[in-house]
Amino acid sequence: MHRNKVFAAMLAILVVVSLTACGRESVGTPGGELENGVAAIEDAMTTKPNESSSASTTPIDDLRDGSSADTVATPNDFPAAYNYGSGKISDYSRTAMLQKMPESAGNDTVLNTAADPANIQVLYLWEEGNVPARTKFTQDMTGYFDDWNFRPYVTAIPVRDGVKPKGAVVLMAGGAYQFRGNYTDSLPTAAALRELGFQTFIVDYRLSPYTQEEGALDVARAVRFVRKNAEIYGIDPDDIAVMGFSAGGIQAGEFLMHYDEYVTGTALDSTYVPDELDAVLAYASAAGMIYSFYGRLSVGNMDASWLAEGNLPPTFYVYGTEDPFYRQFQQQYDVISGMGISTGRIVLNGWPHGFGSDGGWVKDYAAWLETVFSEME
Repeated sequence: MHRNKVFAAMLAILVVVSLTACGRESVGTPGGELENGVAAIEDAMTTKPNESSSASTTPIDDLRDGSSADTVATPNDFPAAYNYGSGKISDYSRTAMLQKMPESAGNDTVLNTAADPANIQVLYLWEEGNVPARTKFTQDMTGYFDDWNFRPYVTAIPVRDGVKPKGAVVLMAGGAYQFRGNYTDSLPTAAALRELGFQTFIVDYRLSPYTQEEGALDVARAVRFVRKNAEIYGIDPDDIAVMGFSAGGIQAGEFLMHYDEYVTGTALDSTYVPDELDAVLAYASAAGMIYSFYGRLSVGNMDASWLAEGNLPPTFYVYGTEDPFYRQFQQQYDVISGMGISTGRIVLNGWPHGFGSDGGWVKDYAAWLETVFSEME
């Protein structure tokens, strides 16, 4: 899809905020990360790929114009609190990007509550008073997206009644570790994937002032919950993928590189008390990097020896030619595929950073996941 003036105008705020999602370290006083992200709009608005990142370098079988024809709008069975609109990039807004997902109304956790495969379910990831952390987030620290007493949680969005599940996808929204754009990234994609037969789980992981490592433990905890309850959700315990958008993809990568399998909260916090869920293998069989990469803020890692240490699973990349990180996505895809890791890719011609589930890529990703899962049988 080629941009026009209306398209560009509607995108302006979305793109510049989302650009920070693969973004940069915040500067200034503690607690100013969210404000710094919004303040980055002025310079991010002019950020473009440089001339050497022409779409002509992309193999023709990976490049497409993109379409909104199959983009899934808010399903009719979603509660009002989960209304994200049309799912189209032309309808996105800053308000939607900063909207928070509902938290649990009580103290339901992944440990004390039975999984419900028939309804949307919100569960805290850790037991109260036993959240592994290295960072001290106190009540006097303000200006962050989350309050000091925020508890990470997972929102399970099951397939429609009567649909045979094909596997599970754990999703993390982007937002530069300063906010989680669930209503523009993960929620519309979860809605699309459930229509295609995938059980979906959105992780509200910890943001700044917490570290990427602490957020990775939240991802691992969610994966353990899904794996433990695989039979209830009607899936094979090995058919679990992690998917992240922008900073959420970096977060997924941190989990896969350093915090999967048998790594528990004690890796960061010696006071953490392991529980029965920690005995469950935190393992993902596939990854989705949606305008994202394995690495740190702003920088994709291109060191094959470092990437090999993570024993990474098959990985699917989706990004646009107008993304300022385009060259890094291209380069890492080449590195990963050159390592012999099974890869997939869709490149949307003329599309920017931050398109969420729009563009017509979700069906292809779902089909790729089915293939990956079937090859494991």
